[in-house]
Amino acid sequence: MSFPLLTATAALPAIGAIATAAVPAARRTAAKWLALLVSLATLVLAIVVAVRFEPGGDRYQLTESHSWISDFGVRYELGVDGIAVALIGLTALLIPFIILAGWHDADPSPEHVDSRWRPTQGFFALILAVEAMVILSFEATDVFLFYVFFEAMLIPMYFLIGGFGDRAHEGGDKAAATQRSYAAVKFLLYNLAGGLVMLAAVIGLYVVAGSFSLQEIAAARASGSLEMATTTERLLFLGFFFAFAVKAPLWPLHTWLPNAMGESTAPVAVLITAVVDKVGTFAMLRFCLGLFPEASQWATPVVLVLALISIVYGALLAVGQRDIKRLVAYASISHFGFIVLGIFAMTSQGQSGATLYMVNHGISTAALMLVAGFLISRRGSRLIADYGGVQKVAPVLAGTFLIGGLATLSLPGLAPFVSEFLVLVGTFARYPVVGVIATLGIVLAALYVLVLYQRTMTGPVKPEIATMPDLKVRELVVVAPLIALLIFLGVFPKPLTDIVNPAVQHTMSDVQKTDPQPEVEAAK
Repeated sequence: MSFPLLTATAALPAIGAIATAAVPAARRTAAKWLALLVSLATLVLAIVVAVRFEPGGDRYQLTESHSWISDFGVRYELGVDGIAVALIGLTALLIPFIILAGWHDADPSPEHVDSRWRPTQGFFALILAVEAMVILSFEATDVFLFYVFFEAMLIPMYFLIGGFGDRAHEGGDKAAATQRSYAAVKFLLYNLAGGLVMLAAVIGLYVVAGSFSLQEIAAARASGSLEMATTTERLLFLGFFFAFAVKAPLWPLHTWLPNAMGESTAPVAVLITAVVDKVGTFAMLRFCLGLFPEASQWATPVVLVLALISIVYGALLAVGQRDIKRLVAYASISHFGFIVLGIFAMTSQGQSGATLYMVNHGISTAALMLVAGFLISRRGSRLIADYGGVQKVAPVLAGTFLIGGLATLSLPGLAPFVSEFLVLVGTFARYPVVGVIATLGIVLAALYVLVLYQRTMTGPVKPEIATMPDLKVRELVVVAPLIALLIFLGVFPKPLTDIVNPAVQHTMSDVQKTDPQPEVEAAK
Protein backbone atom coordinates (compact mmCIF):
# COMPACT_ATOMS: atom_id res chain seq x y z
CA MET A 1 0.00 0.00 0.00
CA SER A 2 1.25 3.48 -0.82
CA PHE A 3 -1.02 5.14 1.77
CA PRO A 4 0.50 4.90 5.29
CA LEU A 5 -2.62 3.50 6.93
CA LEU A 6 -0.97 2.55 10.24
CA THR A 7 0.65 5.97 10.60
CA ALA A 8 -2.67 7.65 9.83
CA THR A 9 -4.49 5.56 12.45
CA ALA A 10 -2.13 6.81 15.16
CA ALA A 11 -1.56 10.31 13.76
CA LEU A 12 -5.24 11.22 13.61
CA PRO A 13 -5.84 11.15 17.41
CA ALA A 14 -2.45 12.86 17.93
CA ILE A 15 -3.45 15.73 15.63
CA GLY A 16 -6.90 15.72 17.23
CA ALA A 17 -5.31 16.09 20.66
CA ILE A 18 -3.43 19.20 19.54
CA ALA A 19 -6.52 20.65 17.88
CA THR A 20 -8.70 19.96 20.94
CA ALA A 21 -6.17 21.60 23.26
CA ALA A 22 -6.17 24.68 21.00
CA VAL A 23 -9.93 25.26 21.16
CA PRO A 24 -10.66 28.61 22.88
CA ALA A 25 -11.47 28.48 26.58
CA ALA A 26 -15.08 29.57 26.08
CA ARG A 27 -15.79 26.84 23.50
CA ARG A 28 -15.82 23.85 25.82
CA THR A 29 -18.67 22.08 24.03
CA ALA A 30 -16.88 22.46 20.70
CA ALA A 31 -13.80 20.81 22.23
CA LYS A 32 -15.91 17.85 23.36
CA TRP A 33 -17.49 17.37 19.94
CA LEU A 34 -14.16 17.72 18.19
CA ALA A 35 -12.61 15.03 20.41
CA LEU A 36 -15.60 12.72 19.84
CA LEU A 37 -15.51 13.17 16.06
CA VAL A 38 -11.75 12.51 15.96
CA SER A 39 -12.20 9.33 18.02
CA LEU A 40 -14.96 8.13 15.68
CA ALA A 41 -12.78 8.84 12.63
CA THR A 42 -9.97 6.86 14.28
CA LEU A 43 -12.41 3.97 14.78
CA VAL A 44 -13.19 4.07 11.05
CA LEU A 45 -9.46 3.83 10.25
CA ALA A 46 -9.09 0.92 12.70
CA ILE A 47 -11.93 -0.87 10.90
CA VAL A 48 -10.15 -0.28 7.58
CA VAL A 49 -6.98 -1.80 9.10
CA ALA A 50 -8.97 -4.88 10.15
CA VAL A 51 -10.59 -5.19 6.70
CA ARG A 52 -7.25 -4.83 4.87
CA PHE A 53 -5.55 -7.35 7.14
CA GLU A 54 -5.37 -10.89 5.72
CA PRO A 55 -5.29 -13.47 8.56
CA GLY A 56 -3.64 -16.12 6.38
CA GLY A 57 -1.06 -13.76 4.90
CA ASP A 58 2.34 -12.53 6.06
CA ARG A 59 2.99 -12.29 9.78
CA TYR A 60 3.34 -8.49 9.74
CA GLN A 61 1.16 -6.63 7.27
CA LEU A 62 0.51 -3.03 6.18
CA THR A 63 4.18 -2.46 6.99
CA GLU A 64 5.96 0.88 6.90
CA SER A 65 9.69 1.40 7.28
CA HIS A 66 11.67 4.65 7.25
CA SER A 67 15.04 5.66 8.60
CA TRP A 68 14.75 7.57 11.87
CA ILE A 69 17.99 7.69 13.91
CA SER A 70 20.32 6.13 11.37
CA ASP A 71 23.48 6.39 13.50
CA PHE A 72 21.97 3.93 15.99
CA GLY A 73 20.04 1.78 13.55
CA VAL A 74 16.66 3.03 14.80
CA ARG A 75 13.88 2.94 12.24
CA TYR A 76 10.31 4.12 12.14
CA GLU A 77 9.02 0.62 11.46
CA LEU A 78 5.38 -0.39 11.77
CA GLY A 79 3.47 -3.57 11.09
CA VAL A 80 0.51 -5.46 12.53
CA ASP A 81 -0.29 -9.09 13.16
CA GLY A 82 -3.70 -10.44 14.17
CA ILE A 83 -3.15 -9.77 17.86
CA ALA A 84 -2.23 -6.13 17.20
CA VAL A 85 -5.23 -5.68 14.89
CA ALA A 86 -7.59 -6.95 17.61
CA LEU A 87 -6.14 -4.62 20.25
CA ILE A 88 -6.04 -1.59 17.96
CA GLY A 89 -9.71 -2.26 17.29
CA LEU A 90 -10.42 -2.49 21.03
CA THR A 91 -8.62 0.81 21.69
CA ALA A 92 -10.37 2.67 18.88
CA LEU A 93 -13.73 1.21 19.93
CA LEU A 94 -13.51 2.20 23.59
CA ILE A 95 -12.22 5.77 23.24
CA PRO A 96 -15.51 7.24 21.87
CA PHE A 97 -17.40 5.64 24.78
CA ILE A 98 -14.80 6.96 27.24
CA ILE A 99 -15.23 10.46 25.82
CA LEU A 100 -19.04 10.26 25.94
CA ALA A 101 -19.02 8.86 29.47
CA GLY A 102 -16.72 11.67 30.63
CA TRP A 103 -18.69 14.39 28.84
CA HIS A 104 -19.12 16.46 32.02
CA ASP A 105 -16.21 15.13 34.11
CA ALA A 106 -13.91 18.05 33.29
CA ASP A 107 -16.43 20.87 33.29
CA PRO A 108 -14.98 23.79 35.28
CA SER A 109 -16.43 24.73 38.65
CA PRO A 110 -18.80 27.73 38.70
CA GLU A 111 -16.08 30.14 39.83
CA HIS A 112 -13.95 29.25 36.80
CA VAL A 113 -16.64 29.21 34.09
CA ASP A 114 -15.78 32.68 32.80
CA SER A 115 -12.00 32.38 33.23
CA ARG A 116 -9.32 31.27 30.81
CA TRP A 117 -8.87 27.99 32.67
CA ARG A 118 -9.20 25.13 30.16
CA PRO A 119 -9.79 21.83 32.00
CA THR A 120 -12.26 20.51 29.44
CA GLN A 121 -9.93 20.99 26.48
CA GLY A 122 -7.04 19.48 28.43
CA PHE A 123 -9.01 16.43 29.58
CA PHE A 124 -10.15 15.36 26.13
CA ALA A 125 -6.83 16.25 24.49
CA LEU A 126 -5.01 13.99 26.95
CA ILE A 127 -7.36 11.09 26.22
CA LEU A 128 -6.68 11.42 22.48
CA ALA A 129 -2.93 11.65 23.14
CA VAL A 130 -3.04 8.38 25.10
CA GLU A 131 -4.98 6.74 22.26
CA ALA A 132 -2.34 7.77 19.72
CA MET A 133 0.52 6.41 21.83
CA VAL A 134 -1.21 3.13 22.62
CA ILE A 135 -2.00 2.50 18.95
CA LEU A 136 1.61 3.21 17.97
CA SER A 137 2.78 0.80 20.67
CA PHE A 138 0.66 -1.95 19.10
CA GLU A 139 1.97 -1.10 15.63
CA ALA A 140 5.70 -0.69 16.33
CA THR A 141 7.99 -3.48 15.12
CA ASP A 142 11.15 -1.55 16.02
CA VAL A 143 11.96 -2.21 19.68
CA PHE A 144 13.30 1.29 20.35
CA LEU A 145 10.26 2.92 18.70
CA PHE A 146 8.02 0.76 20.87
CA TYR A 147 9.95 1.78 23.98
CA VAL A 148 9.53 5.49 23.22
CA PHE A 149 5.74 5.32 23.13
CA PHE A 150 5.56 2.68 25.89
CA GLU A 151 7.08 5.33 28.17
CA ALA A 152 5.59 8.47 26.61
CA MET A 153 2.02 7.42 27.38
CA LEU A 154 2.81 7.74 31.09
CA ILE A 155 2.87 11.54 30.89
CA PRO A 156 -0.73 12.16 29.73
CA MET A 157 -1.91 9.38 32.04
CA TYR A 158 -0.18 11.06 34.99
CA PHE A 159 -2.11 14.29 34.35
CA LEU A 160 -5.40 12.47 33.79
CA ILE A 161 -5.07 10.71 37.16
CA GLY A 162 -3.64 13.62 39.15
CA GLY A 163 -5.47 16.52 37.52
CA PHE A 164 -8.92 15.06 36.82
CA GLY A 165 -9.63 12.77 39.74
CA ASP A 166 -12.85 11.36 41.15
CA ARG A 167 -15.01 14.01 42.80
CA ALA A 168 -16.85 11.42 44.92
CA HIS A 169 -14.28 11.46 47.74
CA GLU A 170 -15.34 11.10 51.35
CA GLY A 171 -12.55 13.30 52.72
CA GLY A 172 -13.39 16.58 50.99
CA ASP A 173 -11.60 18.52 48.27
CA LYS A 174 -8.25 18.81 50.05
CA ALA A 175 -8.11 15.13 50.93
CA ALA A 176 -9.21 14.24 47.39
CA ALA A 177 -6.42 16.32 45.88
CA THR A 178 -3.88 14.67 48.17
CA GLN A 179 -5.09 11.18 47.28
CA ARG A 180 -5.10 11.98 43.57
CA SER A 181 -1.54 13.29 43.74
CA TYR A 182 -0.40 10.19 45.64
CA ALA A 183 -2.08 7.85 43.12
CA ALA A 184 -0.64 9.73 40.12
CA VAL A 185 2.90 9.80 41.52
CA LYS A 186 2.74 6.12 42.47
CA PHE A 187 1.55 5.23 38.97
CA LEU A 188 4.35 7.24 37.40
CA LEU A 189 7.14 5.97 39.65
CA TYR A 190 6.22 2.30 39.31
CA ASN A 191 5.99 2.49 35.53
CA LEU A 192 9.09 4.66 35.15
CA ALA A 193 11.07 2.15 37.21
CA GLY A 194 9.89 -0.64 34.92
CA GLY A 195 10.73 1.48 31.89
CA LEU A 196 14.27 2.21 33.07
CA VAL A 197 14.96 -1.50 33.55
CA MET A 198 13.56 -2.13 30.08
CA LEU A 199 15.77 0.61 28.59
CA ALA A 200 18.86 -1.20 29.84
CA ALA A 201 17.55 -4.39 28.23
CA VAL A 202 16.79 -2.56 24.96
CA ILE A 203 20.37 -1.29 24.81
CA GLY A 204 21.65 -4.77 25.65
CA LEU A 205 19.56 -6.25 22.85
CA TYR A 206 21.08 -3.84 20.34
CA VAL A 207 24.60 -4.69 21.52
CA VAL A 208 23.91 -8.40 21.04
CA ALA A 209 21.77 -8.32 17.88
CA GLY A 210 23.00 -5.15 16.16
CA SER A 211 19.41 -4.20 15.33
CA PHE A 212 16.18 -3.02 16.91
CA SER A 213 13.99 -4.52 14.18
CA LEU A 214 11.87 -7.51 15.19
CA GLN A 215 11.86 -8.80 11.64
CA GLU A 216 15.63 -8.48 11.21
CA ILE A 217 16.30 -10.19 14.54
CA ALA A 218 13.89 -13.01 13.66
CA ALA A 219 15.55 -13.47 10.26
CA ALA A 220 19.02 -13.53 11.86
CA ARG A 221 17.89 -16.18 14.36
CA ALA A 222 16.34 -18.29 11.60
CA SER A 223 19.51 -18.17 9.49
CA GLY A 224 21.72 -19.00 12.47
CA SER A 225 23.73 -15.77 12.19
CA LEU A 226 22.48 -14.60 15.61
CA GLU A 227 23.00 -16.74 18.69
CA MET A 228 22.50 -15.36 22.18
CA ALA A 229 24.33 -16.81 25.14
CA THR A 230 21.87 -18.42 27.56
CA THR A 231 22.69 -16.07 30.44
CA THR A 232 22.48 -13.00 28.19
CA GLU A 233 19.10 -14.00 26.79
CA ARG A 234 17.69 -14.62 30.25
CA LEU A 235 18.90 -11.28 31.60
CA LEU A 236 17.42 -9.44 28.62
CA PHE A 237 14.14 -11.32 29.05
CA LEU A 238 13.96 -10.29 32.71
CA GLY A 239 14.51 -6.64 31.77
CA PHE A 240 11.64 -6.67 29.29
CA PHE A 241 9.34 -8.83 31.41
CA PHE A 242 9.76 -6.65 34.51
CA ALA A 243 8.52 -3.58 32.64
CA PHE A 244 5.59 -5.45 31.13
CA ALA A 245 4.64 -7.04 34.47
CA VAL A 246 4.44 -3.56 36.02
CA LYS A 247 2.29 -2.27 33.19
CA ALA A 248 0.01 -5.36 33.08
CA PRO A 249 -0.01 -5.36 36.25
CA LEU A 250 1.12 -8.68 37.73
CA TRP A 251 1.55 -9.48 41.43
CA PRO A 252 3.61 -8.22 43.30
CA LEU A 253 4.03 -5.17 41.01
CA HIS A 254 0.32 -4.38 41.01
CA THR A 255 -0.12 -2.02 43.94
CA TRP A 256 -0.30 1.16 41.85
CA LEU A 257 -3.50 0.03 40.06
CA PRO A 258 -6.10 0.17 42.88
CA ASN A 259 -4.92 3.67 43.83
CA ALA A 260 -4.90 4.89 40.23
CA MET A 261 -8.34 3.50 39.39
CA GLY A 262 -9.86 4.48 42.71
CA GLU A 263 -8.83 8.14 42.44
CA SER A 264 -9.56 8.52 38.70
CA THR A 265 -12.86 9.34 37.11
CA ALA A 266 -14.63 6.23 35.81
CA PRO A 267 -13.72 6.93 32.13
CA VAL A 268 -10.04 7.38 33.04
CA ALA A 269 -10.17 4.18 35.12
CA VAL A 270 -11.44 2.39 32.01
CA LEU A 271 -8.64 3.99 29.97
CA ILE A 272 -6.10 2.60 32.44
CA THR A 273 -7.24 -0.99 32.79
CA ALA A 274 -9.03 -1.62 29.48
CA VAL A 275 -6.57 0.16 27.16
CA VAL A 276 -3.19 1.14 28.64
CA ASP A 277 -2.59 -2.01 30.68
CA LYS A 278 -3.17 -4.18 27.59
CA VAL A 279 0.13 -2.88 26.19
CA GLY A 280 1.92 -4.87 28.91
CA THR A 281 0.30 -8.23 28.15
CA PHE A 282 0.50 -7.64 24.39
CA ALA A 283 4.23 -6.93 24.72
CA MET A 284 4.77 -10.21 26.58
CA LEU A 285 3.54 -12.04 23.49
CA ARG A 286 5.34 -9.89 20.90
CA PHE A 287 8.65 -9.19 22.62
CA CYS A 288 9.24 -11.65 25.48
CA LEU A 289 8.20 -14.76 23.57
CA GLY A 290 9.23 -13.47 20.16
CA LEU A 291 12.73 -12.25 21.07
CA PHE A 292 13.66 -14.59 23.92
CA PRO A 293 12.06 -18.02 23.35
CA GLU A 294 14.50 -20.04 25.46
CA ALA A 295 14.37 -17.59 28.35
CA SER A 296 10.56 -17.52 28.17
CA GLN A 297 10.44 -21.29 28.67
CA TRP A 298 13.03 -21.04 31.44
CA ALA A 299 10.94 -18.44 33.31
CA THR A 300 7.58 -20.15 32.73
CA PRO A 301 7.32 -21.97 36.10
CA VAL A 302 7.88 -18.76 38.07
CA VAL A 303 5.57 -16.71 35.83
CA LEU A 304 2.79 -19.29 36.22
CA VAL A 305 3.11 -19.07 40.01
CA LEU A 306 2.91 -15.25 39.85
CA ALA A 307 -0.13 -15.49 37.59
CA LEU A 308 -1.86 -17.88 40.00
CA ILE A 309 -1.16 -15.57 42.93
CA SER A 310 -2.58 -12.64 40.94
CA ILE A 311 -5.75 -14.62 40.14
CA VAL A 312 -6.47 -15.71 43.72
CA TYR A 313 -5.05 -12.70 45.56
CA GLY A 314 -6.86 -10.16 43.36
CA ALA A 315 -10.15 -12.01 43.70
CA LEU A 316 -9.86 -12.38 47.49
CA LEU A 317 -9.16 -8.67 47.94
CA ALA A 318 -12.06 -7.82 45.63
CA VAL A 319 -14.38 -9.80 47.93
CA GLY A 320 -13.43 -7.63 50.91
CA GLN A 321 -13.59 -4.19 49.28
CA ARG A 322 -15.79 -1.38 50.59
CA ASP A 323 -15.14 0.85 47.55
CA ILE A 324 -16.85 -0.01 44.25
CA LYS A 325 -14.02 1.21 42.03
CA ARG A 326 -11.29 -0.49 44.03
CA LEU A 327 -13.29 -3.72 43.83
CA VAL A 328 -13.23 -3.49 40.03
CA ALA A 329 -9.49 -2.73 40.19
CA TYR A 330 -8.71 -5.86 42.21
CA ALA A 331 -10.98 -7.89 39.94
CA SER A 332 -8.90 -6.64 37.01
CA ILE A 333 -5.70 -7.80 38.72
CA SER A 334 -7.27 -11.26 38.96
CA HIS A 335 -8.24 -11.16 35.28
CA PHE A 336 -4.78 -10.06 34.20
CA GLY A 337 -3.50 -13.12 36.05
CA PHE A 338 -5.65 -15.25 33.71
CA ILE A 339 -4.24 -13.43 30.68
CA VAL A 340 -0.61 -14.01 31.74
CA LEU A 341 -1.47 -17.61 32.60
CA GLY A 342 -2.77 -18.18 29.06
CA ILE A 343 0.30 -16.57 27.49
CA PHE A 344 2.81 -18.70 29.41
CA ALA A 345 0.82 -21.94 29.25
CA MET A 346 2.58 -22.24 25.87
CA THR A 347 -0.43 -23.75 24.11
CA SER A 348 -2.38 -22.37 21.16
CA GLN A 349 -5.64 -22.53 23.14
CA GLY A 350 -4.08 -20.66 26.05
CA GLN A 351 -2.59 -17.91 23.93
CA SER A 352 -5.72 -17.52 21.79
CA GLY A 353 -7.74 -17.32 25.01
CA ALA A 354 -5.32 -14.77 26.48
CA THR A 355 -5.64 -12.54 23.41
CA LEU A 356 -9.43 -12.84 23.42
CA TYR A 357 -9.35 -12.12 27.16
CA MET A 358 -7.53 -8.84 26.51
CA VAL A 359 -10.34 -7.76 24.19
CA ASN A 360 -13.24 -9.17 26.19
CA HIS A 361 -11.90 -7.91 29.51
CA GLY A 362 -11.62 -4.46 27.97
CA ILE A 363 -15.26 -4.48 26.90
CA SER A 364 -16.66 -6.03 30.10
CA THR A 365 -14.64 -3.80 32.42
CA ALA A 366 -15.67 -0.75 30.41
CA ALA A 367 -19.33 -1.71 30.74
CA LEU A 368 -19.15 -2.38 34.48
CA MET A 369 -16.93 0.57 35.41
CA LEU A 370 -18.79 3.13 33.32
CA VAL A 371 -22.16 2.10 34.77
CA ALA A 372 -20.56 2.22 38.22
CA GLY A 373 -19.35 5.71 37.38
CA PHE A 374 -22.89 6.79 36.45
CA LEU A 375 -24.10 5.32 39.75
CA ILE A 376 -21.40 7.07 41.79
CA SER A 377 -22.04 10.44 40.10
CA ARG A 378 -25.69 10.27 41.20
CA ARG A 379 -25.02 9.38 44.82
CA GLY A 380 -21.69 11.15 45.28
CA SER A 381 -20.09 8.17 47.03
CA ARG A 382 -17.92 5.21 46.05
CA LEU A 383 -18.73 3.24 49.22
CA ILE A 384 -20.84 0.11 48.74
CA ALA A 385 -22.53 0.66 52.11
CA ASP A 386 -24.09 3.92 50.88
CA TYR A 387 -26.28 2.10 48.37
CA GLY A 388 -29.28 -0.20 48.52
CA GLY A 389 -32.47 -0.79 46.57
CA VAL A 390 -31.24 0.91 43.39
CA GLN A 391 -33.04 -1.57 41.14
CA LYS A 392 -36.41 -0.34 42.44
CA VAL A 393 -35.82 3.30 41.48
CA ALA A 394 -33.42 2.92 38.51
CA PRO A 395 -34.10 -0.49 36.93
CA VAL A 396 -32.24 0.16 33.67
CA LEU A 397 -29.13 1.25 35.54
CA ALA A 398 -29.36 -1.82 37.78
CA GLY A 399 -29.93 -4.13 34.81
CA THR A 400 -26.93 -2.87 32.86
CA PHE A 401 -24.83 -3.05 36.03
CA LEU A 402 -25.89 -6.68 36.45
CA ILE A 403 -24.95 -7.59 32.87
CA GLY A 404 -21.56 -5.92 33.27
CA GLY A 405 -21.05 -7.84 36.51
CA LEU A 406 -22.11 -11.17 34.99
CA ALA A 407 -19.65 -10.60 32.14
CA THR A 408 -16.94 -9.91 34.72
CA LEU A 409 -17.59 -13.30 36.37
CA SER A 410 -17.49 -14.92 32.89
CA LEU A 411 -21.07 -16.14 32.69
CA PRO A 412 -21.58 -18.52 29.72
CA GLY A 413 -23.15 -16.64 26.83
CA LEU A 414 -21.14 -13.48 27.47
CA ALA A 415 -17.81 -12.76 25.78
CA PRO A 416 -15.33 -13.26 28.68
CA PHE A 417 -16.52 -16.84 29.18
CA VAL A 418 -15.07 -17.94 25.84
CA SER A 419 -11.66 -16.47 26.58
CA GLU A 420 -11.50 -17.75 30.16
CA PHE A 421 -12.55 -21.22 29.02
CA LEU A 422 -9.80 -21.29 26.37
CA VAL A 423 -7.19 -20.13 28.90
CA LEU A 424 -8.17 -22.90 31.32
CA VAL A 425 -8.32 -25.57 28.59
CA GLY A 426 -4.91 -24.53 27.32
CA THR A 427 -3.48 -24.54 30.84
CA PHE A 428 -4.99 -27.91 31.76
CA ALA A 429 -3.45 -29.44 28.64
CA ARG A 430 0.11 -28.75 29.82
CA TYR A 431 -0.14 -27.88 33.54
CA PRO A 432 -3.23 -29.61 35.01
CA VAL A 433 -2.46 -28.69 38.65
CA VAL A 434 -2.09 -25.01 37.72
CA GLY A 435 -5.38 -25.18 35.83
CA VAL A 436 -7.19 -26.65 38.85
CA ILE A 437 -5.93 -23.89 41.16
CA ALA A 438 -6.82 -21.20 38.62
CA THR A 439 -10.48 -22.27 38.63
CA LEU A 440 -10.70 -20.93 42.18
CA GLY A 441 -10.67 -17.47 40.60
CA ILE A 442 -13.98 -18.27 38.88
CA VAL A 443 -15.66 -19.14 42.17
CA LEU A 444 -14.36 -16.01 43.88
CA ALA A 445 -15.44 -13.86 40.92
CA ALA A 446 -19.02 -15.07 41.33
CA LEU A 447 -18.81 -14.20 45.03
CA TYR A 448 -17.55 -10.61 44.71
CA VAL A 449 -19.80 -9.72 41.77
CA LEU A 450 -23.03 -11.13 43.21
CA VAL A 451 -22.37 -9.72 46.68
CA LEU A 452 -21.67 -6.31 45.12
CA TYR A 453 -24.96 -6.43 43.22
CA GLN A 454 -26.89 -7.61 46.27
CA ARG A 455 -25.55 -4.85 48.51
CA THR A 456 -26.01 -2.01 46.05
CA MET A 457 -29.06 -2.90 43.97
CA THR A 458 -31.35 -5.04 46.15
CA GLY A 459 -32.94 -4.63 49.58
CA PRO A 460 -34.82 -1.67 50.97
CA VAL A 461 -34.41 1.68 49.24
CA LYS A 462 -32.21 4.04 51.23
CA PRO A 463 -33.55 7.60 51.59
CA GLU A 464 -30.64 9.05 49.59
CA ILE A 465 -31.45 6.65 46.72
CA ALA A 466 -35.20 7.30 46.54
CA THR A 467 -34.97 10.11 43.97
CA MET A 468 -32.08 8.67 41.93
CA PRO A 469 -32.75 9.11 38.19
CA ASP A 470 -32.34 6.24 35.76
CA LEU A 471 -29.85 6.22 32.88
CA LYS A 472 -30.17 9.13 30.46
CA VAL A 473 -29.93 8.97 26.67
CA ARG A 474 -26.20 9.80 26.55
CA GLU A 475 -25.46 7.15 29.16
CA LEU A 476 -27.54 4.54 27.31
CA VAL A 477 -25.62 5.34 24.11
CA VAL A 478 -22.45 4.53 26.04
CA VAL A 479 -23.59 1.31 27.69
CA ALA A 480 -25.94 -0.35 25.16
CA PRO A 481 -23.32 -1.02 22.41
CA LEU A 482 -20.90 -2.49 24.97
CA ILE A 483 -23.56 -4.88 26.25
CA ALA A 484 -24.52 -5.81 22.68
CA LEU A 485 -20.85 -6.62 21.95
CA LEU A 486 -20.58 -8.75 25.08
CA ILE A 487 -23.54 -10.82 23.94
CA PHE A 488 -22.48 -11.01 20.28
CA LEU A 489 -18.90 -12.09 21.00
CA GLY A 490 -20.17 -14.44 23.69
CA VAL A 491 -22.21 -16.47 21.19
CA PHE A 492 -20.13 -15.83 18.04
CA PRO A 493 -16.42 -15.22 18.76
CA LYS A 494 -15.33 -16.45 15.30
CA PRO A 495 -14.58 -12.98 13.83
CA LEU A 496 -11.96 -12.47 16.54
CA THR A 497 -10.55 -15.99 16.58
CA ASP A 498 -10.08 -15.96 12.79
CA ILE A 499 -7.86 -12.88 13.10
CA VAL A 500 -5.99 -13.97 16.22
CA ASN A 501 -5.25 -17.67 15.66
CA PRO A 502 -2.67 -17.34 12.83
CA ALA A 503 -0.68 -14.85 14.91
CA VAL A 504 -0.79 -17.24 17.85
CA GLN A 505 0.61 -20.00 15.65
CA HIS A 506 3.53 -17.72 14.75
CA THR A 507 4.19 -17.14 18.45
CA MET A 508 4.07 -20.86 19.17
CA SER A 509 6.58 -21.36 16.37
CA ASP A 510 8.85 -18.72 17.94
CA VAL A 511 9.07 -20.68 21.19
CA GLN A 512 9.19 -23.98 19.30
CA LYS A 513 6.19 -25.40 21.11
CA THR A 514 3.38 -27.62 19.88
CA ASP A 515 0.15 -28.42 21.66
CA PRO A 516 0.22 -31.54 23.88
CA GLN A 517 -1.55 -34.46 22.28
CA PRO A 518 -4.35 -36.07 24.32
CA GLU A 519 -3.48 -39.48 25.68
CA VAL A 520 -6.02 -42.05 24.50
CA GLU A 521 -5.90 -45.54 25.89
CA ALA A 522 -5.63 -48.13 23.14
CA ALA A 523 -8.63 -50.39 22.66
CA LYS A 524 -8.16 -53.92 23.97
